[in-house]
Amino acid sequence: LIAVGGDGLMSLALQAVAGTATPLGVVAVGTGNDFARALGLPIRDPAAAGRLAARALKDGGHREIDLGRVGDRWFGTVLASGFDSRVNDRGNRMRLVGGRFKYDLAILAELAAFKPIPYRIRLDGGEVREIGATLIAVGNGTTYGGGMRICAEAEMDDGLFDVTVVGECTRTELLKVFPKVYKGTHLTHPAVTVHRVSSIELVAAGVTAYADGEPMGPLPLTATCVPGAVRVLTGR
Repeated sequence: LIAVGGDGLMSLALQAVAGTATPLGVVAVGTGNDFARALGLPIRDPAAAGRLAARALKDGGHREIDLGRVGDRWFGTVLASGFDSRVNDRGNRMRLVGGRFKYDLAILAELAAFKPIPYRIRLDGGEVREIGATLIAVGNGTTYGGGMRICAEAEMDDGLFDVTVVGECTRTELLKVFPKVYKGTHLTHPAVTVHRVSSIELVAAGVTAYADGEPMGPLPLTATCVPGAVRVLTGR
């Protein structure tokens, strides 16, 4: 299956091929293109992506990667909940701007109504933890929002999520921290913790989760990492 589009179309394609032997070819020509970015595939260069897919089909160049699963829905990059999912929601409503700039504008708009969120989380079936957080991002891939490296050290074939928890922050502190997300240097901030787990349960009132930029529905939800769930044409 060759998917030509952005992360929304890649999400749709994953629903069709996950758990099967059918390989997925990615021609990333959308707004965010984070699925292709995490795999090191061409972005907004359909000719190069097409050549790579054709070569991979001929030579058998594919890579088996993990996917996240929530109920019967699959995701390839990051599941967002909290401040970032609200930014995603607002960004999706913006039609006059695109790319990274759209998400920057959405961040500024959401800051006006920002408050820390009380969460209950369970990691790998362990004890329930009650925490206050700005956001919790569940990363199979590294980026969302067109290159924001929220789960900068995530690997797509290690059988684990990288769960980035940004704790309670003031608006001022959040403004300082968020620009660091583009380089992944936010992970060293005292308010940020990372957990590597195979499953996570998230509970919070009034929060809608997004994954691959698509709405997954309101919390609560349980996300599970499924190793080797899809074959992607990579040419190597």
